[in-house]
Amino acid sequence: MIIKEIEVKNVITKSNLPVCDFSVNPYTGCEHACKYCYASFMKRFTNHPEPWGEFLDVKYWDKIRNPKKYAGKELFIGSVTDPYNPQEEIYGRTRALLTELQGSGAKLSIATKSDLILRDLDIIKTFPDVRVSWSVNTLDEIFKDDMDKAVSIKRRLAAMKAFHKAGVRTTCFISPIFPVITDVKAIIEQAKEHCNLIWLENLNLRGSYKAVIMDYIKEKYPALLPLYQDIYSLGNRSYWEALDTELKEYAAEIGLEYVTNDDSMSRPFSAPPVIVNYFYHSEIKKSARKGGV
Repeated sequence: MIIKEIEVKNVITKSNLPVCDFSVNPYTGCEHACKYCYASFMKRFTNHPEPWGEFLDVKYWDKIRNPKKYAGKELFIGSVTDPYNPQEEIYGRTRALLTELQGSGAKLSIATKSDLILRDLDIIKTFPDVRVSWSVNTLDEIFKDDMDKAVSIKRRLAAMKAFHKAGVRTTCFISPIFPVITDVKAIIEQAKEHCNLIWLENLNLRGSYKAVIMDYIKEKYPALLPLYQDIYSLGNRSYWEALDTELKEYAAEIGLEYVTNDDSMSRPFSAPPVIVNYFYHSEIKKSARKGGV
């Protein structure tokens, strides 16, 4: 890893994402090196020559002068990095950010693939309406290791359970769903007692990592290559439409609500988790513009 410490004017930036008002990334780059990572596009703006997953910029910023201006605002921590990448244990930039925002009234959403976040459970649970999500797209640790360098799925699920037990709203983000490879139902069974929300997102191949994933499928799952070509070269949505129908029926069988927008904050903490389908990205954006997310 090539690690640099950099100074930035502000770590909190206005966001166009439909799920938040501001995005917050205490680091640029990520050690997890996920083969499918959409955030690899950041290299266009940072001019890093290193491959994605081999560099990390550690951010330092002037202390937030008026944190209360974010009261009631949605802040998404980790939109293009994992705020709990292994270097956080050394540099503590995410912990510093949380300390500066504590008592501000900001609403936080934190996305991670790590259990290092357990270190900060004490401060995270003091924020109103805070939600923490863990990405889980397989229960197969071998496939996980092929895809990323983050902690094991077992450790992620254990962290989710600990946060949920502590009264923090938790999300199991089943993403990205690899056609046929990701056993969505099995993941739901593992997670549904320990989360308030289950997000479903399809594998959306674009940019430089499309070839990486297609080459991986060709090598490791050659029988699936025609299906992947049908989906990602010909644009056939029938697989996702069939999976959508199947999971909707499955949710009804196990007594869970299945929706296309997220209203989980209005649900009692003790309520069963709601499953949210985010398969169709263009439709999500339309829904967001109408206030549906």
